[in-house]
Parts: sequence; C-alpha cells; structure tokens
Amino acid sequence: METDSGAAAALASEARIPPILAEILLARGVRTAAEAHRFLDPRVDHLHDPMQMLGMKKAVERVERAITAGERVLLYGDYDVDGTVAVVLLKTAIEMAAQRGGEQAKKTEVRFHVPHRLREGYGLQTTVLEMAAREGVRLVITVDTGMRAFAETRAAQRLGMDVIVTDHHLPEASDAVPEALAVLNPNQPGCEYPEKGLCGAAIALKLAQALLERADRERTRSRTLPSFLKMAAIATVADAVPLLGENRVIAAVGMEELQRPSGLGLQALMAAAGMDVTARTVTSFDLGFRLGPRINAAGRMDVASDVVELFTTRDRVRALELAAKLEEKNLERRRTEAEALEMIEEWLRSDGTLEEKKMLVLAGEGWHRGVIGILASRVVERTAKPVLVVSVEDGVAYGSGRSIDGFPLLEAIEPCADLFTRFGGHAFAVGFAMPAENLAEMERRVQAFADERLAGRVAEHTLRIDAEMPLERLTSTVAGWLRRLEPNGRGNPTPVLLARRVRLMAPVRVMKEIHIRLEVAPTGTEVRMEPLKAVGWKMAESAAEMGLEAGSVIDLAYRVRVAEERWQAGRADGLGGVELEIAGMRL
Repeated sequence: METDSGAAAALASEARIPPILAEILLARGVRTAAEAHRFLDPRVDHLHDPMQMLGMKKAVERVERAITAGERVLLYGDYDVDGTVAVVLLKTAIEMAAQRGGEQAKKTEVRFHVPHRLREGYGLQTTVLEMAAREGVRLVITVDTGMRAFAETRAAQRLGMDVIVTDHHLPEASDAVPEALAVLNPNQPGCEYPEKGLCGAAIALKLAQALLERADRERTRSRTLPSFLKMAAIATVADAVPLLGENRVIAAVGMEELQRPSGLGLQALMAAAGMDVTARTVTSFDLGFRLGPRINAAGRMDVASDVVELFTTRDRVRALELAAKLEEKNLERRRTEAEALEMIEEWLRSDGTLEEKKMLVLAGEGWHRGVIGILASRVVERTAKPVLVVSVEDGVAYGSGRSIDGFPLLEAIEPCADLFTRFGGHAFAVGFAMPAENLAEMERRVQAFADERLAGRVAEHTLRIDAEMPLERLTSTVAGWLRRLEPNGRGNPTPVLLARRVRLMAPVRVMKEIHIRLEVAPTGTEVRMEPLKAVGWKMAESAAEMGLEAGSVIDLAYRVRVAEERWQAGRADGLGGVELEIAGMRL
C-alpha cells in the first residue's frame, strides 16, 4: 500500500470527492478531476469512434453492399459467452439495417454458425465454409475467432467469398494477419484504435455501431447503442478483460440498461438466475457469476446456438424453455467440474513434485473439455501459478490454460507451435489441441519458459491494500461513493481497505464448516458505534489457527459490501445497509 497523500488530497479537492476515493482512483491511474469524473460517470458518448479501427471503413462498406444486394451473410462465432453474444449483436444490427433499406435489402438473410465444442472444436472450419458457398453465401464475418485462420480465409477466397475477421485474440508472433477483406482487431499491427483490451463481442459491437451510425447517428447513439450495451456488458465482464477505459463504459452503461431488460430471452435468463432487478441494482458479480456462466454452459455442455436463439426469439414460451435448459446445463457443468476438481485437488495434495514447479501442466483422461478452462482458473486461484489443464481423448490432447499477472501465457506456448494442430489465445488464457504423444515435449518446453520467466519468484497470493480506512470513518456516504467504482473486475478490482486494531465483539460464527461471520468494531473507549457484520469465505481454518474469540483484536483487510435490498429500500442510515467481506486478517 503506497499512497501519495499530497496527490490524493489535491485530487479529492479538485474533483470534490472523498479522500479515500481519490486514493483508490490514483491507484487506478486516474490523475485529474476530469479523468475522475469520466471514470465515475461513464456515458455512451465516451465510446470511441469505431471508424478509428483499422479495416472498419472497408468492413462497413462491404456489409452495406451485402445489405443493398440482399445477400446471404454468414456469421461464424465461438461457443463461449463472448462469441455467442457477438453473434447476437451483429445479427441484430445487420437485420436492423436491412429492414431500414429498400425491398431488395429486406431480403438480406443473416445466418450464423457456432461450432460444437466437442464435435468441431474452436475456429473456422473449411467444411462449413464449403457448405455455405454452395448455399449462396458470399460474405462471412467471424466474431471472436479467425485471427489465426490463414488457410481457412484463403479457402474462402477460392470459394468466391469475402471474409471480415473480427477478433480480439493476439496475432501470431510474426504479426501476420489472415488474408481477409478486412481484419478488425485493435491488437493487429498498424491499428491505432485507443482501446486494445476489447473482448470479441465488443469488437462486433463496434462494427454494429459503425454500420448503424452511418445511417442514423442520433438514433443509434440515443436508442440502439444503449440497448446493445446490455449484451456487450455481459460479455465484457464474463470474458475478464480489464474494466478500464472503453471497457468500463461498455460494462457500466450496459449494467445500468440491464435494470430495464426488454428482450424476452434476457428477461427469462435473468429470472432463471434469480435476478430481481426491481429490488436491487445489477452488479458486475451478477454478470460474471450469474448470467455469464449460464450462457457459457450451453457451449460447454451442449449446443451454443441455443444462446443465439434465446436472445433473438420473440416467443415467450420458447424463451422460458431455453432459459430453463441453460439453467439445467449450468447445473450439469457444476457437477462435472466438481468431480474433476476433486481429482485435481487430490493430485495437488499427493504429488510433492508439483510444489517445486513454476508452472503446472495437469492432464487427465477423459476430463470434459467443456470445463477444463474453469478447472485451470480454479487451480490458479489455489496455487498462484500459471496452469495448463489437458483432457486426453482418443489419442488427442485438448488443453486450456489460465495465467497470473506478469506471465504471458500465449508467449509461453508459442514455442510449441510445431506440436499443436491448433492453438491461440492471449496473455491470460489459451487453448490448444495436439496429438497426445506430444504432451511430454510440450510440458518440457513450457516448463523451461516458466523457469526462466519466473526465476526467483515465489508462488504466493498477494493481497493489495488500496487504502487505510478505520471502521469509525466508514459511513453510508463513503459506501455510496465506493459503489460508484462499479463495475469491478480485472483492472478495477473491488477496493481492499485496511482497519487496524479491530475488536471482535462476539464469538466467531462458523458457517457450513468453512466460512465465518464476525461482529467487529473499532477499539478505543472514545469510539462508539454499532458492531459491523463481516463475512470471511473459506476462512474457518484460519480463524481457528489464530485462536480468534470474542475480545480478540486484529488488523482487518476488508471490502465494503452493500445489502442491496436494504439499500434500495432506503434503510442504509447508520451503515444499516453495509457489510464487510474479509480479505485478510492478522493478530
């Protein structure tokens, strides 16, 4: 925790915000009052001009020609939440533009293909392109995929089709891009678009924005874009891109719009997830842990095209059926994940050699490919090491990886390009497939890379304290200001505050054998305040080891949480709507 108290005081004064908020904003890279106001009050007009993106002019003109001619257009997506939401956004935008055109434009047919994770795998497939060409498709637009589809884009050209690639995954180390009519990716060489961290759905959103604004900028900005941002926000949060800059605008405005869900599919999914937006405010947690997993479950466990149908259907009964199906698939995903995770946990406990490794490669026979990415995330959370989780099926190894700050995972696996049949990703997440016989050599190479990059680094979870905040200074007003830092996520985590010498006012209450609930208050006879409730997830063992009991005095690292129903009902006076989430504690 390093605080420039002078800079924080100056920012607080200039921006007219509490000093604690100024400290946190400084840590987020915010330096001026104008930047603070922009951060705290994101608006649609803060979105960048999509025409700044390299290739956008050419892409929009080609889509316009397709609409004018009433062509068949194929959207080729990915099977995760990012890819399926991207399909929904672009399909809706092209159909809207077509309906505003002449009679020929209204004949435009927008098809989509989302590959089956197990039968087809990730990325463009030449066989699908060949079938589309036979059926008269002359324009293919990829969403959240295609950045490494060199052979497939050349095949499309031979078939007489134009391809527009929209993707956010990193190009190859050689900086080569596919031979497409246009490539929309802020990470490609020569692209000066200011936001490099967009997810795939957000790039599809930018193409939709450019297309619709050319026809009616005012209507698009005031009506269409806010509606589109609902879906783009879900993908942005669920794909774990940094929630700063334009991503913050997309997520924040989209979350505000989600308070008024209009589509039948969205309403059905939110109901299935237990989200009553009339009683409380939508949060980034809702997007990342309620809506996102249910959308992802379709592609992980079954057919991802159900997601596109859910969000485009105008049949209320069908929307409810599909939302219920996604709920069922999400429960199936959780069971499958738990079974595999139990095996991995036992492996981590019993194999002493894993402790010495800088990076983990965990391979299992027949692990469900739909959950290996989640498993990788779980192992990173436990070990603080970069992880590749591999499922071996019929002689083929399918892998998914997740990383830690400062370790570029795509760069780690690129030296294994000759071993893979396909691979791709970015610094924090990768996916690949290869003959199982290459697995040992792949592990040898990535371990060598990790040994070099992580030399001298101890694998441990570090807790970053954003600012010191004694409990007596925590008020409902401060809690309200802290809420304005939402949406929280990667790049803009929920602030962790430090209160020193906090007294436990009641015995530790253990919940479900692993969690704890405390009642805490400041020490000192001069301080008089009601005890605050604090919950600590998976902290029962730590509390027992510390011997905590009523009267114990600890330093408490905490996050501020709001009991939404009480807050919305206006019963937050005297911190009645505020609880603490324990991030760490010490005697």
